[in-house]
Amino acid sequence: MDIKESHDKILNPVVRIHTGKAGGSGTVIYSEPNPDKQDEYQTFILTCQHVVDDAITTKKGWDGLLKKEIEKEFLERVAVEIFDYVYMSHVNSSNSHKADIVAYDQYHDIAVLKLVSPKKVDYVARLIPRDKIDGVKLFAPTWVSGCSLLHDPFANAGFVTYLDEMIDNKLYWMGNGNSIFGNSGGAVFLADTGEQIGITARISSIQIGFGVDIMTWMGFFVAPQRIYEFFDEQELKFLYDSTDTYAKAVERRKKKAEKALMSIKFDEENKPDTDAEEH
Repeated sequence: MDIKESHDKILNPVVRIHTGKAGGSGTVIYSEPNPDKQDEYQTFILTCQHVVDDAITTKKGWDGLLKKEIEKEFLERVAVEIFDYVYMSHVNSSNSHKADIVAYDQYHDIAVLKLVSPKKVDYVARLIPRDKIDGVKLFAPTWVSGCSLLHDPFANAGFVTYLDEMIDNKLYWMGNGNSIFGNSGGAVFLADTGEQIGITARISSIQIGFGVDIMTWMGFFVAPQRIYEFFDEQELKFLYDSTDTYAKAVERRKKKAEKALMSIKFDEENKPDTDAEEH
């Protein structure tokens, strides 16, 4: 890729995310017309769950359907900064947008946000197609793009160095493109095609005396297989399937939640009486 393509595919889609107490990076992965509203676009951001964890809380509350007190979820809006560049060299401005947390999974460490804005975002990261994932090999050149220490976005060059890292029973890939705190939620791109192959999530550290040494060249990113797995589990297929829509996804998610709620109610109503006498 030339410099312009690198800007368009690797730098421009990267955003900075702020919650009340924390922050990190993300990438624009979808910005398409809303089929139900003329002149309105729907834009979605891919990031790590731990980047927005500060905006996710649960509290005890009474559920009218289950007729019992349960934990209820509360999601705060987060801020997403999208950057404009001039002369392919300088940040001209950063435009802050509010965003809703649409879906998240603590164990995948993935979250998807939806901008509260009808405007089109011009630069969108392209996730590597499913059928090309197995073609990524060790030594594949990469760019790690994100907001290190919450700096304006920039990219570091590296290579894919390991493809079989299991952390908390989840698959991660490792690369040696330098990353540090603030890169979380950003992206790892293939240098030759600009396709996103992962979400920057973890870095290695070692205890030395009373301090901790951070090994920025041993960064772990969410493997692309897991991104697709998350999209499927969360009924967000429209993010990679052009025949699907966000409206259809919302309906599927609603039905899935209702089914899960009814299952919980059934289990509660049919739970064995532990106080009953044994015979």
